[in-house]
Amino acid sequence: MSAFDQHTCQTEGCDKPAALQCPTCAKLGIESYFCSQDCFRSNWNAHKAAHVVSDPKATYNPFPKYPYTGTLRPEYPLTPRREVPESIPRPDYAEREDGMSMMERSYGNAQMSTVSGSDEEMMRKVCILGREVLDIAARTIRPGVTTDEIDRAVHEATIERNAYPSPLNYYNFPKSVCTSVNEVICHGIPDQRKLVDGDIVNIDISLYKDGFHADLNKTYFVGKVDDASKKLVKTTRECLQKAIDMVKPGIKYRDLGAAIEKHAKANGFSVVRTYCGHGVGKMFHSAPNVPHYASNRAIGVMKPGHVFTIEPMINAGSYDDQTWKDGWTAVTVDGKRSAQFEHVVLVTEDGHEVLTRRLPTSPESQLDRI
Repeated sequence: MSAFDQHTCQTEGCDKPAALQCPTCAKLGIESYFCSQDCFRSNWNAHKAAHVVSDPKATYNPFPKYPYTGTLRPEYPLTPRREVPESIPRPDYAEREDGMSMMERSYGNAQMSTVSGSDEEMMRKVCILGREVLDIAARTIRPGVTTDEIDRAVHEATIERNAYPSPLNYYNFPKSVCTSVNEVICHGIPDQRKLVDGDIVNIDISLYKDGFHADLNKTYFVGKVDDASKKLVKTTRECLQKAIDMVKPGIKYRDLGAAIEKHAKANGFSVVRTYCGHGVGKMFHSAPNVPHYASNRAIGVMKPGHVFTIEPMINAGSYDDQTWKDGWTAVTVDGKRSAQFEHVVLVTEDGHEVLTRRLPTSPESQLDRI
């Protein structure tokens, strides 16, 4: 039972003040209050009829009392967890009840690994697969499509490549991709909400194959978007490129943030500080940390063989964020829009290689049409 503002008890014949709400009703968006657990239990047989939803496709806001910062709302129910064939190798967290990666915990953030030889070639291959899946997801984006449908497309494309969708059950994340719409900064959970004309949506793809993870994302326009959103998305992609252009042996990881923040601020935007880029490979997340803002305290110097993500999150308003009650969905505190782009970058002997770069078969970039 959950405590909310005071109402009148709904048990027949009881008019006492009530502050307890049926948890099932709360999820269904139905107001029903009781004065005590005893009243709730005694009225259960009659009350449970309210839980029967006449339309099995009906959606609801699971957190109706949550103080949302913008106009976006979650639309539940979530579809059941999608199955992965037993023949596909899984990361260490895939079947754990808590979704925790024991490999990541054992290494902590102190181990900055390098790749070479066959490991380097495998990392290239898995990143190409990740790009293929992102491109498939991009082709599904249009008004009227739910983010859950995008999740289905991503899941099916991933397992068709005999790969495991890295987000699935990672610390209990329930889906195979993150879909972050409008004011959502990152980690949006795919649900029943339909994309509408004028939205922006970030698709964050991660997959695991042959012992290695790929991780990349891109923000897309849904239909016709306003000029302010176009500028935000374009600037975010430029921020990523300015950081990538710096990558070579001897560069300090902390220096990337200054280039990103300088360009974001010059265009009137802010840089999210809570989330950062990271090492990626045999572990989904590992050293180094790669902050995207200036004057950060990240440690480490780039060396040949380092593989990591750069993934700036740029906000139209404040850089501060908060998280929905689902424990994952990070949103802007002022409800203004946020955009993000991410690539996996390999440090080479004389520069860098973007492992998740566009393929010859990739869809036309929407930014080329601005």
